[in-house]
Amino acid sequence: MIEGATDSDERLRGLEAVTDAALSHLGVDELLSELLDRVFELLQVDTAVILLLDPHARQLVATAAKGLDQEFRPGVRVPVGRGFVGRIARDRRPLIIDDIAEETDTSNLVRGGGVRSLLGVPIFGGGELAGVLHVGSVRPRAFSVNDVRLLEMVADRASVATHTRAGTVDRDTALALQRSLLPTALAAVPGVEMAARYLPGHDSGVGGDWYDVFSLPSGWLGVVVGDVSGHGLAAAVVMGRLRSALRAYALICSDPADALTHLDAKVHHFETGNLATVLYAMIPPTRDSIHISLAGHPPPVLVDADDHVAFLEAHTDVPLGMGHPATDRRTTVVDFPPGALLVCYTDGLVERRRESIDVGLDRLRATVWAGQPDEVCTALMLVVGEERPTDDTALLAIRRSGPPPRRVLLDEAFDRAGVASLRRRVADEAARHGMADEAADDFVAAVNEVMTNAIRHGGGAGTLRLLLADDAGLVSEVRDRGAGFPAAAFLARVERPVPSSTGGMGLWIAQQTSRLHIESGPTGTLVRITAAG
Repeated sequence: MIEGATDSDERLRGLEAVTDAALSHLGVDELLSELLDRVFELLQVDTAVILLLDPHARQLVATAAKGLDQEFRPGVRVPVGRGFVGRIARDRRPLIIDDIAEETDTSNLVRGGGVRSLLGVPIFGGGELAGVLHVGSVRPRAFSVNDVRLLEMVADRASVATHTRAGTVDRDTALALQRSLLPTALAAVPGVEMAARYLPGHDSGVGGDWYDVFSLPSGWLGVVVGDVSGHGLAAAVVMGRLRSALRAYALICSDPADALTHLDAKVHHFETGNLATVLYAMIPPTRDSIHISLAGHPPPVLVDADDHVAFLEAHTDVPLGMGHPATDRRTTVVDFPPGALLVCYTDGLVERRRESIDVGLDRLRATVWAGQPDEVCTALMLVVGEERPTDDTALLAIRRSGPPPRRVLLDEAFDRAGVASLRRRVADEAARHGMADEAADDFVAAVNEVMTNAIRHGGGAGTLRLLLADDAGLVSEVRDRGAGFPAAAFLARVERPVPSSTGGMGLWIAQQTSRLHIESGPTGTLVRITAAG
């Protein structure tokens, strides 16, 4: 512990002298290690970790640590807003936890080494968040204001180190190129809301994946997501040329397939040996439809305002640069109703080593909903996980403006012990929002049946979201992570099913009093119950 302000000031001056001298001759990694050594000595802590911000992925990347031993793995990612370090990054202010036992964060970056008490501060660079620095003590400890002041001084020096990070000319050039092509914020466009993410799968921090949105003179909106084969600077340079060329072709082509035909010819002639998959869509000024052409690219997901999820049924033509220049590319036109969300992505989002791509696609389908694009992107990046990615990922979500989203009244996980309590809370909400007694009884009973069904057949647990619809009606969504079942066959039943080990009785009972929508697959089931009007 720090005895008083005089002792603290003395150590601050000592730290400033050491780090200023170190900056003149140490490399970045050596300097970060030196800073952590000084933190140990001055604060007498047991662990210290530096995480730097990846602004495109909105994730903190573990960069340096001391005292964690086997628990520390460089490159582990923590989303902004999640857990102890994520909250520091989100709120941009110091955070002290006297007893970690009261926290739900289970990250080894936080709990490693048997830590009991924590102190963390944000790292800033040029007025923007650059990362997080946190320390821990295995003994219960009440960190003081002086401790915070000292750690903020270290964070300032870490910020200087990150801004002087050494690298090759290729890396510097590639990073500059990536920043220029992947803006951290998308421009406001009438009629739609948008959000995007980019996650590199290579040590250089750059690659061949990209996203792009631009307004055309006609008022149409151009939407692009692409993936050039390869990684690093070479792929990024080709990506930059394709992005610029497609923008030029978009000015003279009123059909997405025509623009990709021109781009394919360019790849064959000027980029020989390179391959790329590209999604190019055009959305008219009315925003009521999507005109899309796919050059070997995974189909996007379209979620309607009722959260019905489907992969867009569009023709998929050969990738750019494959075989001979293609002259028969096709455009598919689909409806884009108010409140619907279009999710475009590259294969890094859904592909995993030693896993079928169908599993990744099911995971994507189970994660998205017709919510705010930024929230959906955040949820999808969590699907990528904390492990170091092996492929680049570009993600773009576009929602057509429409009725205000439903208000969430409850969003709770449940197991067998929690069903009764959650049923009472649903009943309270039904009464609070003026639902008639008989209708409320039927709705609550239906929700209870579906939660019970999730316990019995969906892995013993689930989550419940209770929503207030635009017409002041209630909507319940119950999700589980079971193996799935043929939902269409259950919904088609007219007669009461015979009790069996495969279940179905609960869903049949719920269907008698409410409107049911069911989506089920290998990664779980969603049952939506809309109170009967």
